[in-house]
Amino acid sequence: MKIGVLSRNGKLYSTRRLVEAAKDRGHDVRVVDVLKCYMNITANNPTVHYKGVGDQETLEFDAVIPRIGASVTGYGCAVLRQFEVAGIYSVNESIAIARSRDKLRAHQLLARRGIGQPITSYAHSADATSDLISSVGGAPLVVKIMESTHGNGVVLAETRKAAEALITAFRGLQADFLVQEFIKESGGADIRCFVIGERVIAAMQRTAAAGEFRSNLHRGGTATVVKLRPDERKLAVKAAQVMGLDVAGVDIIRSNHGPLVLEVNSSPGLEGIEAATGKDIAGAIIEYMEKDSLKGPNKMKGVG
Repeated sequence: MKIGVLSRNGKLYSTRRLVEAAKDRGHDVRVVDVLKCYMNITANNPTVHYKGVGDQETLEFDAVIPRIGASVTGYGCAVLRQFEVAGIYSVNESIAIARSRDKLRAHQLLARRGIGQPITSYAHSADATSDLISSVGGAPLVVKIMESTHGNGVVLAETRKAAEALITAFRGLQADFLVQEFIKESGGADIRCFVIGERVIAAMQRTAAAGEFRSNLHRGGTATVVKLRPDERKLAVKAAQVMGLDVAGVDIIRSNHGPLVLEVNSSPGLEGIEAATGKDIAGAIIEYMEKDSLKGPNKMKGVG
């Protein structure tokens, strides 16, 4: 197969591993920077063109693997959508990526399907600050900027006054944000479930560094192998399916009232989970893509 990996940086661990795994399985693979692509939107011959150093060409692939960063979601999804219009298979669809990146929409879709999450509130009016805080059970609580990634823009407010000040500050910056229940009993740990198709193929527990509540590995968190319970596996797979993602990193947290979904990530990193579990996740993605692409071009999955 001729495979395109849509990534802005071919040196990133996840991108390199996907390229290596594809080549090991005999595929012709190439990394493509989506910001260097442009599109010819026509009814009869939709194409994607690539402007490299001193040249330009029409991109032709049998399948693509999107590794679209959060900062270029809009344009990256537009490029991916153009490949889809041309009948080219993608391991994750553009609409599914867009769903998962819109945090408010993702929470609403998960809630509609009865998937447990920390209590989450959202409001535009400053008059609703007190009600927002009360609706998630009061302080401590978590405030999340909509575009947050790797724990950036996620802040813990330990008191009601701190929460009010934080919400006021974010509103002053005209930032869109969510207010969320703080699950104290989790002890600063969450679980990353790596879902491919209808299975969780690997899982790791991420534990926050001392003095930190965010468990992201980028912030000094540590990762260890964890054994999932059946209800946790089922929850992770269902959350990925609601988003319409065939490859997803589903972050869950253990609470006193069962496992809860924190986030569904459409471009989950491979470095941490491959190191923690010793599993060839990149190879599993390529193997899944080989089989799933035989069904033909994508059909829209998920809801809403």
